[in-house]
Amino acid sequence: MELPEQHKTVMLAEAVEALVTRPEGVYIDGTFGRGGHSRAILKCLANTGRLLGIDKDPRAVEEGCSLSAVDNRFTVYHGSFTELGSLPDIEKIDGILLDLGVSSPQLDNPKRGFSFLHDGPLDMRMNNTSGESASDWLARAEEQEISRILWEYGEERFSRHIARAIIQARESEPIITTKRLVDIITAACPKKEKHKHPATRSFQAIRIHINRELDDLEDCLDQAIELLKPGGRLVVISFHSLEDRIAKRFIRKHEKGDSLPSWLPVREDQLNKRLKSLGKAIRASDEEVKNNPRARSAIMRVAEKLC
Repeated sequence: MELPEQHKTVMLAEAVEALVTRPEGVYIDGTFGRGGHSRAILKCLANTGRLLGIDKDPRAVEEGCSLSAVDNRFTVYHGSFTELGSLPDIEKIDGILLDLGVSSPQLDNPKRGFSFLHDGPLDMRMNNTSGESASDWLARAEEQEISRILWEYGEERFSRHIARAIIQARESEPIITTKRLVDIITAACPKKEKHKHPATRSFQAIRIHINRELDDLEDCLDQAIELLKPGGRLVVISFHSLEDRIAKRFIRKHEKGDSLPSWLPVREDQLNKRLKSLGKAIRASDEEVKNNPRARSAIMRVAEKLC
């Protein structure tokens, strides 16, 4: 049975306040989802303002089309935020928002295969109309590759045990449902982590790999800094340490400027500093976490384009 689609947008007010500096400006919501941030951004824009939404998920794009039908300041594109640089009729942007990770409707819908709590097809693709599904990848990947993905993207300490168990299990029967994968992982873990489901890290790792989430984030950030105009804002909301580390390092790199030998006589204004971090990383308030437990791991970073 398909569950109703519900989504609580994380750090809604904080993100929009950090992003929108010019009501008449042009903004990009690089992860439209179900439009929570986009609708709040549109409320802050003047009649001459413009917002573009992007999402891989066809269901999200359907929601975006409904919004664009009633608000001509908004346009939605079906694709990845790695395509920022190729969007039509876009020159310089006043702000770019990236709300990373998987959305509640994706996670809660058994047919999408993201969750270890609901049995369904083992898919995990954010764009479920193209590309390789999780079941397809697990059917062909070698043990060493599976182990590496579980360790690098999920920090799963039993990655080798789980990878070996997956290889052995698929010899007798294809792994095509989330429940079967959960059972394999659970049986393969010699120790259970307190207050954490044994499949949590593995499902996260496989999802990140299938959707190229970390590679796509790096590609997107490189394009974002080129698209932003001076004074434009970059707002990134991450939900695990790997995403946040990429955002943090990217901002620090462009805050520091060009890496030159210490003995080279260079003025501060010659270092090509391109970003300025605005404050420290922001976490969801206790009240928000109480109302939406999925906000507990969210971290928001904000930077401003200098030149």
